[in-house]
Amino acid sequence: DLVFDLGSGDGKIPIAAAKQFGAKAIGIEYNADMAELARRNVRRAGVDGTVQIITGDIFKEDFSKANVVTMYLLPDLNVKLRPIILKMKPGTRVTSHQFHMGDWEPDERFNVEYRDAYLWYVPAEVAGEWALKEESGGFEGVVSLAQRYQKVGGSITMGGKTQPLLSPTLTGDKLAFSFLDNEGNLRAMKATVSGATMSGDLSWFGRTTNVTGRRR
Repeated sequence: DLVFDLGSGDGKIPIAAAKQFGAKAIGIEYNADMAELARRNVRRAGVDGTVQIITGDIFKEDFSKANVVTMYLLPDLNVKLRPIILKMKPGTRVTSHQFHMGDWEPDERFNVEYRDAYLWYVPAEVAGEWALKEESGGFEGVVSLAQRYQKVGGSITMGGKTQPLLSPTLTGDKLAFSFLDNEGNLRAMKATVSGATMSGDLSWFGRTTNVTGRRR
């Protein structure tokens, strides 16, 4: 993992990421004196080979390569960071101690020693129409998706008939849903989204086939 800690203070979180999880960690701290203290703490902890502390502004420094972002910031800063975070690679894990990100609801909530923590997975952009096709032939359909952050809903059209999607979920770049086909069979789709394409498995009656999709 490459962890970026935004507003890293004395460096506790980057140090823990390196010592406890073997991650490469980078802390960004605006206060120069606090950043220097963090660098001293990094050296004392013996992780100066894997932890870097940057003196800088979290709104100007580039942390787009992170696959884990940690924050202990006030809510208004979290919300201000939200558009930047939503442009990151789908599946990036974002965790905040104590404070949320406005109307972007977390994927998971934790309470440890009376403290709240929140976890989000940056969602892929899936809104729109997707043409699905079974690689072995046979099944074809058009899925129409609406999206608000990781919340998704929509329908599937097969042979001119439209059915609602059942229990659609989006976690990072992982999209899953079920539907009833035109014969009344329950089918389940699990796919990985990559830009304008998706690929995954379609299952029903113990059978699984490969399905690909392209945004129309």
